[in-house]
Order: sequence, then structure tokens, then C-alpha cells
Amino acid sequence: MSDDSQAAGGTGAGEGVPARDRKRFPDISSRAYEHPADRSALVALRKLSGFDTVFKAMSGLLPERSMRLLFLSDSVRVGPQQFGHLHTMLLDACYVLDLPKVPPMYVTQDPVPNAMCVGLDEPVIVLTTGLVELLDEEEMRAVVGHEVGHALSGHSVYRTILLFLTNVALKVAWIPLGGMAVTALVTALREWFRKSELSADRAGLLVGQDLRASLRGLMKLAGGNHLHEMNVDAFLAQAEEYEAGGDLRDSVLKILNLLPRSHPFAAVRAAELKRWAESRDFQRIMDGHYPRRSEDRDASVSDSFRQSANHYAESVRSSKDPLMGLVRDIAGGANDLGSKLRDTFTGRSGGGRPKEGPGEDGPRKDA
Repeated sequence: MSDDSQAAGGTGAGEGVPARDRKRFPDISSRAYEHPADRSALVALRKLSGFDTVFKAMSGLLPERSMRLLFLSDSVRVGPQQFGHLHTMLLDACYVLDLPKVPPMYVTQDPVPNAMCVGLDEPVIVLTTGLVELLDEEEMRAVVGHEVGHALSGHSVYRTILLFLTNVALKVAWIPLGGMAVTALVTALREWFRKSELSADRAGLLVGQDLRASLRGLMKLAGGNHLHEMNVDAFLAQAEEYEAGGDLRDSVLKILNLLPRSHPFAAVRAAELKRWAESRDFQRIMDGHYPRRSEDRDASVSDSFRQSANHYAESVRSSKDPLMGLVRDIAGGANDLGSKLRDTFTGRSGGGRPKEGPGEDGPRKDA
């Protein structure tokens, strides 16, 4: 049996899981855990031509009441008398993240492990039976926290529009945009949603406060309920190999493989979550220092943009992906070229002194 299966106490809910108190985060803002790429992708989505038109049309035409009636009639509503352990987890997650109103949660018959938070007016959380049967108690706690994080961030609105556009809108004539425009919108929505999953993974960790359980859950989504055959550290090594390996062709193939997906790859999510769990930002939240909802109105938009820009710059700088390496080389080459052009037109050498004549060396880079 692997170390991970021993730590989990098997795959049955509650087996070997120690009871423990979890930290609570009163008034926590979603800004505390939102991934910078999530925020920047949402800004880009809102700026996309035609988004406002589709958003207004969807808001009035989406059959939200019908969707809620469907869940009520053909799924099982989680409560004290039905899936009581999930109900307790939901209450706990809302308490930890200080979500004012507990969203309804349903379990629906579907062998594919999945969970989602949908709804335009109010969020609704849906878990599939495949997911409930796959995860142990602490792994499921992280998933419930993940979905509550979506609710706190207001992701359910855009998720609902994405579901509708991908399943229905391309087949009907009244969509107020052409097919190519809708396809572009769906692509942008998917890009945002993949980034929003990274944010929700962080919320799940804040609720569960058990990194190993969060990583096991992601590993099971990739490899199924064979925990004794899997190892979290080896799974993380896969992510490192994926992010670093190959050449430019592999980098392009990674992008093409990702485009049609609504979720990031499980191994990549695990690596991203582990990096955040080891960061100073996570530790500050656990120590009680985090942005608060009561301060959201005064939050600086420019600070958010700056954080996103810094994140992307650091991602390019530290990435082992060959395509990112090319981006660094191009950026470095542009800087070198800029220095040379500046020296040429100002008549200065690399040491900052004016050139003394043709016998001097030509322009060279600043130190």
C-alpha cells in the first residue's frame, strides 16, 4: 500500500480521518485566493466584442427556473436526511469561508466524476454520484470547498452561460451573434473557466486545510479509485515533466490539447496548488492576514492588474516550457537590440562614456 493510501485510511468516507478544528476566515474576500490569471482572463472576457450582447440575451432567456425544477425533480437534494455527511461538509465550508447564504446542493446520477456551481440569480452546487463514490471524506471536503469558492467568487453566472453556449446556443437561430463570434466567445469563456478552477482549488484548500487530501483528490480524478497503485509525489513529478519536457512542437501541442477542455489538466492543477500552498500568500491567509469583503469596494483595480502582470512575468521567467523559453529569449533579444540602438543614436559605449573616435569598439550592451 502506498504512503498516500495509508494516510487516507482507505477510500471509504471518514475512515482513519482524525477530527480536528479548522481555521475560519471571517469576512474573507475572494481576492484572497483568486489566481491572478483568473482575474486577468475575466477582464479580457468582459472586453471581448459581443460579450455584453450575449450576456444580456442569456440573462433574460436562460431557463434558470426550469433548471432548478429539474434538479429538484431528478436529483437528490443534500440535507440533514439525505447525504447528511455532505450536508455537514457544505455547512462547514460556508462557515470557514464565511459565505452568508448556504447554497442548495444536489447529487445527480452520473458515473463521470464531476462537480459544478451554476446559476444566474443564486448559485446551485451539483455533485455526481461518480465523484461521491470516488473520494474519501477529506478529499470530498476539498471539493465542496472548491464549489463554495466558486459561489463566493460569483463564478456561477459565467459557468452557466458557458454550459448553455456549448450545449444549446450553437443550435438555435436567435443567438444575437454569428457562429464564428459565438465560437470565439466560447473559447474565451473556456480560457477563463480553466483559470477560475485554479482559484477554486485554492478555496478548497482553505476549507479542507489538508494539502495531501486536495492532491489525492486531483490524482484520483486523473487515475480513478486505485489509490494503492498511485503516489502523490510521483504524480507531481509527472506535472514537472509535462511543464518542462519536449520542444516547441510539444508546447504547441499542449495548447491545442487544452483549448477544447473546460478544466486544466489534473497534474498541472496539483502542481499549481502545491506551489501556492508553499507560498507566503497562503501562509499570510492562514495567519489571518487577508483581503476582506468589507474592503472590496475600496480595492484598487490597478493593484489587481499589477498583480496579474507580475504573475505572468514571473511565470515566463520561471517556466521550463520551451515556448516560454523562446519568449524569454525574444524579450531578452529585444532588450539587447534596444540597448544597441540607443548606444548608436546617443553615441555612447557600454560604459556610458561618449565614443572617442572610430578606433573605439562599437556599441555594446550596458552592464
